[in-house]
Amino acid sequence: MQSATTNDAISLSLFASRVSAICEEMGAVLARAALSPNIRDRLDYSCALFDAYGDLIAQATHIPVHLGSMAYAMQGLAPSCTWRAGDVMILNDPFAGGTHLPDVTVIAALVQDGQLHGFAASRAHYADIGSTAPGSMPVSDQLEQEGVLISPQLLYRQGELQAEVLQPLLQAVGDQSRVKADLQAQLSACRVGCSSLARLLSSGGDVWFLEQLAALNNYAECLTRVMITDIPDGDYDYVDMMDDDGFAHQDIRIQVKVSVQGDSLSADFTGTDPQVPGNVNCPLSVTAAGVYYVVRCLLPGYTPTCAGVLRALRLSAPEGCLVNATGPAAVAAGNVETSMRIVDVLCGALQQALPDKIPAASQGSMNNLAMGGEWRNNGEQLRWSYYETLAGGCGAGPDGPGRSAVHSHMTNTLNTPVEVLETEYPLRIQRYTVRSDSGGLGEYNGGDGIVREYQFLQNTTVSIISERRRRTPWGIATASDGQPGSNLLNKRPLPGKVTQQVQSGDVLTIATPGGGGWSSLDQDG
Repeated sequence: MQSATTNDAISLSLFASRVSAICEEMGAVLARAALSPNIRDRLDYSCALFDAYGDLIAQATHIPVHLGSMAYAMQGLAPSCTWRAGDVMILNDPFAGGTHLPDVTVIAALVQDGQLHGFAASRAHYADIGSTAPGSMPVSDQLEQEGVLISPQLLYRQGELQAEVLQPLLQAVGDQSRVKADLQAQLSACRVGCSSLARLLSSGGDVWFLEQLAALNNYAECLTRVMITDIPDGDYDYVDMMDDDGFAHQDIRIQVKVSVQGDSLSADFTGTDPQVPGNVNCPLSVTAAGVYYVVRCLLPGYTPTCAGVLRALRLSAPEGCLVNATGPAAVAAGNVETSMRIVDVLCGALQQALPDKIPAASQGSMNNLAMGGEWRNNGEQLRWSYYETLAGGCGAGPDGPGRSAVHSHMTNTLNTPVEVLETEYPLRIQRYTVRSDSGGLGEYNGGDGIVREYQFLQNTTVSIISERRRRTPWGIATASDGQPGSNLLNKRPLPGKVTQQVQSGDVLTIATPGGGGWSSLDQDG
């Protein structure tokens, strides 16, 4: 057994690597066991470890909006019940630890000899959560339209399945077997996380583990505060707008004041518009995820992503505003679209203080595409649901041009391979290419978006939730903005947010935004 007083740099580095590796192992198990392409191929999931108080121990390099929101919410979930060995919680309630309804969170407790040591958690996006529209990303103005709401509750109580917890969900989805398989994949990932964390505890003992964890958090906090001291003291304000909410509300204001004082940083969203009828509202946990993400991007790559990073940060937003919505507001797009704009306003504010570090705006949208219908396959009538997000251009920065055709900021997923999509669903991809010259021009050019064209092989219901169709991703100084995106059905324009019935043979073309260009502030036009 290792010494309980071992806190040297080498042992701390090994400890940080071991807890991070557990999270990566959880993710590998989840991807290999899941059946849905959205989880298995696009990797739309995240895994993390938390201590007995709900503080973040480590996370894998998965989805920023998942991970930051879990880190924010777990401090409330951890003390919400008396945990026993074999307990597993499930939830998707956006106002009780979740983000939006398609993101299902599974939390397994590690309890040994009656003592709670921590949690292994996984969050995965389900393409079917029982929404009023296939793909469970409708253009909605009520939370109940977005799917089945699962308030935090024990799915397993001391190892015994509470089958009634799942009944509302299973009765609402089209393919129960796939939902069950994906949930089992999440459970397997959490069990692997708990098992590996238990082995780590046994290798050094409880005292050693707590000392290492305390040292890890102190180290991360120190690195964070040192980084913040390099930002000039002051208040930095920025405003950007959402295109619309899908219900005639346009130019929805998001405002932030980033205040830096010594080694602390706060983000205040006072001045942001009130929550709206459409589903671009988001709970405060999603806003927190955006703040954590931007700060983490400024830290050295070797910084442990644990609770210590969060100690130097403060967040505030008026209750009932767009970025601190109150239930039962519709929120399906807040997690995906508003979170991207939150990053844009934070970067816009910090660019004033750190012009040599902050890039121009990236595409500013996840370009959500959800669809489904009835499909006869090998004599069996199936209800199918599909969901994906699309890549675009990244903003250029002081170090070079923006990357093209990648997912950026609050999403970290992949594309669905054409072969998988065409095998699994009644769709054909007619074109999939980089959208040339869509990035903004400057000393360094913004990255280009993509064009993805779908032909429907049967009548289908399609929902699109996209941003940066009216307002462009901004460039820096004299550099130009990136090109806005567009949605076309049979070459005719569609709104940025729409649910549409399409016919067999119809063609949908999604062109995603490019990133803004970058020029130095003292460069002549």
